[in-house]
Amino acid sequence: MAEDSAGARTAPRTRVLIVDDSAVMRSLLRSVVSTDPTLEVAGTAADGRSALGAMDQLRPDLILLDVEMPVMDGLETLRHIRERAPRLPIIMCSALTQRGAQVTIEALASGASDYVAKPAGQDSREAATRTLAQELIPKIRALTSRRATSLFARRISLFPAPPVPSPAPRRVLFAAPPAVVAIGVSTGGPAALDMLLPALPASFPLPVLIVQHMPELFTRQLAERLDGRCALRVREAQEGRAVRAGEIYIARGNWHMRVAPAPARNTPPILRLDQAPQENHCRPAVDCLFRSVAQVYGGSVLAVILTGMGHDGLAGCRTLYELGATILAQDEATSAVWGMPGSVVQEGLAHHILPLRSITSEIVRLTAKAHTGTALLREWAG
Repeated sequence: MAEDSAGARTAPRTRVLIVDDSAVMRSLLRSVVSTDPTLEVAGTAADGRSALGAMDQLRPDLILLDVEMPVMDGLETLRHIRERAPRLPIIMCSALTQRGAQVTIEALASGASDYVAKPAGQDSREAATRTLAQELIPKIRALTSRRATSLFARRISLFPAPPVPSPAPRRVLFAAPPAVVAIGVSTGGPAALDMLLPALPASFPLPVLIVQHMPELFTRQLAERLDGRCALRVREAQEGRAVRAGEIYIARGNWHMRVAPAPARNTPPILRLDQAPQENHCRPAVDCLFRSVAQVYGGSVLAVILTGMGHDGLAGCRTLYELGATILAQDEATSAVWGMPGSVVQEGLAHHILPLRSITSEIVRLTAKAHTGTALLREWAG
């Protein structure tokens, strides 16, 4: 513990290592980190090889890592860091370009904790600092909080972490057979989806709708990457597209994705995209999707809340719960940040609280049961 000027003991500040080949960007990131008194810059590096040496010497709590660098680029540096420090939080810093988005998605799927887009088109350095700080500081705090720190420690334990106890159900309900899977995810999402979606079989009988908090250029790259890894077709959402069984739709960045009723008899529901105001500081927002599937499918929804900051999806889960939908939440031990799933669990809305590796098999199990028998009696995790 450190001491302030009056001699009082204060919590140690979070130490951040900045890695970027641009001196201007290193200076800007230093200014951003300095806006928060709980953070400090442990050091800087101009390329990946220097970053590895600095990491060993400085022992930072978190690394801000540029995507494009000479000597050793961000992806290669990330892989080396993960070999040395599997649990160290890493936030990628990417330009809003197609190449930057493509490499960032690959980095997130390869173990980066999160990303921020480098500011562009700002009127001044002060404006760029404010804009970047608004996005970056909450992510640093979430990834280096006491909860996140204990989470990383538990992951390397030789013994399994104790299961998170389920709150007692408010009442016994019968689940409606699911007709659609709706997934909400944020921080840590690309890696989670990279594990979950490729495990769905080609015969999976339902449409899958996903809101991942991410800019527009990034969601297209995410959909394309997953399409190459999955047995099911993965698409970025498009206005008016029919929602068909056996296809996966990822919400387009900066657009809310909703489901609208079928336009004619014997036709499937369709996707609607809009730029209504942000919800929970997000667009797309999980709550928008969940409200719409509740209106179209009623209780015949299998909702899944994965890793992420904040509480987007909580209000939508309340609505779905009351209609008789089934809700799965990722457990704390496998979440990069247990904000979104944790909020659902803490309100007693999750019927199953599962590690990431078990969620796909549970989705398949519940879907198979629903399509071969009568309505399911919910099984509460305990």
